[in-house]
Amino acid sequence: MKNQLTLALSALLVLSSCDFKKEESKTEAKEEVQSKAVTTAILLNANLASEASLLGAGLSQEVVTEIMNERPFLAFESFVEVLGASSDLDAVFTKVFVPLNINDTAEDTFKLIPGVGDRMAHEFEEYKPYVNLNQFRKEIGKYVDEQEVARLEQYIFVPIELNTAQEDDIKNLPGVGSKMTHEFLEYRPYENMAQFNKEIGKYVDEAELSRLARLVYLH
Repeated sequence: MKNQLTLALSALLVLSSCDFKKEESKTEAKEEVQSKAVTTAILLNANLASEASLLGAGLSQEVVTEIMNERPFLAFESFVEVLGASSDLDAVFTKVFVPLNINDTAEDTFKLIPGVGDRMAHEFEEYKPYVNLNQFRKEIGKYVDEQEVARLEQYIFVPIELNTAQEDDIKNLPGVGSKMTHEFLEYRPYENMAQFNKEIGKYVDEAELSRLARLVYLH
């Protein structure tokens, strides 16, 4: 009887160990990403932030002046170039960033987002092309909690198709509020980007127009 009890306990321990390993494997991706998570904070968009806000983020006056002079940054690499090789990019990117077009950004570039390692960069890549921000929230929400998704979405944007995008998808673009969303919708259908530039150019200057054009496309 004693031997039978011992064997039964041994079998139970083996089964428990197997179940634990399965659960551990199942949650490995989530745990790896969460271990890299950075506390949620308002991220400054280098193309939109005020000079005072950029200085408050710890950037030097020299760098801030160059940012103000060179923006809008239509390519993320241009922003990195302005920061300079001596900058602590990891520290800067927790406070200031230029949102990445999630549908045409290379997987390695996603790793520049604080808290994003190989595994999460792969998940960003896997679900391309994203049709809207809600899809990003749904897919990435499989791996991290709602707070972390909110933090990550500050670093990206999902470009919209001018003639078919929903109103909420337009409002989700960086720096596009209700008023500009109304203007986007008013001139539909757009025949080409030249028409977009003409119509939206009535409301913003050339620099802002070029920033907005980066966020949209036409089929």
